[in-house]
Amino acid sequence: MSSPHNAMNTAQQEAVNYLHGPCLVLAGAGSGKTRVITHKIARLIQVGMPASKIAAITFTNKAAAEMRERAKTLIGKAAQEVLICTFHALGVRMLRSHGAVLGLKPQFSILDTSDVTSILKDAGGSTDSTTARNWQWTISAWKSAGLNAEQALAQAADEDQRQAAVIMGRYEERLSAYQSVDFDDLISLPLKLLREFPEVRAQWQAFAGHVLVDEYQDTNATQYAMLKLLVGCEPDGSLAPGRDAARFTAVGDDDQSIYGWRGATLDNLRLLPQDFPALKVIKLEQNYRSTAAILRAANNVIAANPKLFPKNLWSDLGEGEPVRVVDADSEDHEAERMVARIQSLRAEGTLAQTGMQFKELRDFAVLYRANHQARPFEKALRKAGIAYKVSGGQSFFDRAEIRDLCAWLRLWANNDDDPAFLRAVTTPKRGIGHQTLGSLGTFASRYKLSLFEALFSSSLGSVLSSRAVGSLHEFGRSVNDLQFRAKHTEGAENALLFLKTWLADMAYEKHLYDTEDSPQIAAVKWTNVMEFCEWMAQRCGGQMDVDILITQRASKNLLDVAQNIALLSTLTEREKDQNVVTLSTLHAAKGLEWPHVMLVGVTEGLLPFKMEEAGKASTDKAGDEAPDEAAAALAHADLATRLQEERRLMYVGITRAQRTLSVSWTRRRKKGRDTIAAQPSRFIAEMALNQATIKEDPREKLRALRAEFAARAAATAAQKKPA
Repeated sequence: MSSPHNAMNTAQQEAVNYLHGPCLVLAGAGSGKTRVITHKIARLIQVGMPASKIAAITFTNKAAAEMRERAKTLIGKAAQEVLICTFHALGVRMLRSHGAVLGLKPQFSILDTSDVTSILKDAGGSTDSTTARNWQWTISAWKSAGLNAEQALAQAADEDQRQAAVIMGRYEERLSAYQSVDFDDLISLPLKLLREFPEVRAQWQAFAGHVLVDEYQDTNATQYAMLKLLVGCEPDGSLAPGRDAARFTAVGDDDQSIYGWRGATLDNLRLLPQDFPALKVIKLEQNYRSTAAILRAANNVIAANPKLFPKNLWSDLGEGEPVRVVDADSEDHEAERMVARIQSLRAEGTLAQTGMQFKELRDFAVLYRANHQARPFEKALRKAGIAYKVSGGQSFFDRAEIRDLCAWLRLWANNDDDPAFLRAVTTPKRGIGHQTLGSLGTFASRYKLSLFEALFSSSLGSVLSSRAVGSLHEFGRSVNDLQFRAKHTEGAENALLFLKTWLADMAYEKHLYDTEDSPQIAAVKWTNVMEFCEWMAQRCGGQMDVDILITQRASKNLLDVAQNIALLSTLTEREKDQNVVTLSTLHAAKGLEWPHVMLVGVTEGLLPFKMEEAGKASTDKAGDEAPDEAAAALAHADLATRLQEERRLMYVGITRAQRTLSVSWTRRRKKGRDTIAAQPSRFIAEMALNQATIKEDPREKLRALRAEFAARAAATAAQKKPA
């Protein structure tokens, strides 16, 4: 929620008007940071900077789309020339234009998580998905730290890491052969471009007149290195010739850094004043979202963490309702009390403290630490007949039928994409079996060809029957024909006709019904396919530009749109506001807000998450070598760092609430198959709430409300009764 439309506070104005050097805006939760970013873009244009030389970088497509919409409303047509995108989308743009120096053709493929897991299984000679995912996490962490396979091997600490580093080398070889990249490469490879190719660096520095970075606290080491080179630094840290200052605005909040597990580091905030001594630091401390009672609880919790840049959120929205603590006997009991709280707040109608009505189901959110905690709350909501959605569920693009179509689109865009080839050639089935594909794969490996290149080889007949070669040739000709037609299909109407005709020609609807036991499930899948086609067609018509990876024009050809399909995680239409209660993890709730928030499962072992196990493991590890005090100190420091991030996660949860906040815990909780005694989270005590007002039993409150309504109804009936 931003500040009033016609006024910005003093700190916001200072942030908007500081234009000629490096700037760090410490934006507390709900302090109007998006408004500051969009107004700063407008201010830069106002003082003469070309819109095409301004870049605003954020972390999600949804955030980029929101920022672009706000910029368009504020600035008008000029907003279309501003590059507003995610870090990964910027990486794609850089690699499409300059990737040739790294051996990448412009039509390279972007692999999703499932493709990466499959390739790692092959590279590591394993069929176990869990093992492959562990390798994937390790390799991703190395890439986020800026390490390649050779560097990772050199610093491997044990045999598991050495094995992962060797597999990383094989994995990189396969990606190169497939002309493909993973999501980590979309940062590490552009960084390599900027570091090792001065002419490329000069071009991008000339483009970047001013760079604004949202959610700066979520950047990893590689992203920070990329940012420094983009805004005018040389690889040695000095300013590029002709640069008087690095011109960028980093907007972030050290108190909301909750992604350390995926490489984000607060070191990037610590380094800014060191790397840029002229850095201007501006604090946004006025909160436009929450009441004073909620902010006081948030400030009290986060005060226990060490501070990089001390700040204290405040609000002029009034004291508001007290923060409530709800205790329960078990998770099921906790869920029942949560439902009772929703019903009682809705029954009250107008909240006395605010004079505003927040009765719609969309006004309520239930937030928890881990996905598995959702189940009892889903059961309780279903029992009460209350509609809800679980945020962060299966991505639309993870559905099998959508992955089928995306494989075809990727293969049209990049014939060397072997994972896409294998999915497309077998979906729907066309008489090309695993033995034929196995022989084709062996042949392709021997001659260092992609599978698509190999199928047209004149010597393929030496390892396959003429019938098998004929089937492969038919498939290859079909791909070439579809690729040509997709390249020449522009606009929404033409694209939709093309996609529907293609699906009909390969009988994909029949394939769904033939392979599903339930006709109802097949029908749902076909509906998803049609929705996907509509969505693709809209993008070809110039609508819903969420990544700015394609030259702005009224319409696009289908092949251009297909090249960037892997960057998108959700369908925009599927994110339309629904009048339902939201169930969400705390991580997925970041950046969102609701009038009524219920933090549930605020119990030791859940929030903070498994600190008792981590503490024991750290003690045991240090105890293995008792004389090594340094190892024990390191283990203790790691535990402290984890606790600080868990505390920031609690802070994020509290600051999602606008008007009311309840925090619940259970006396007993499930742990595996057992039920164990539980204690309230230490964070509840750290909130330092007024003990006289915080305890609440929503069921008693609801019973009282029902009794009051019944009494009113009886009184009304008595008045109407004839004498």
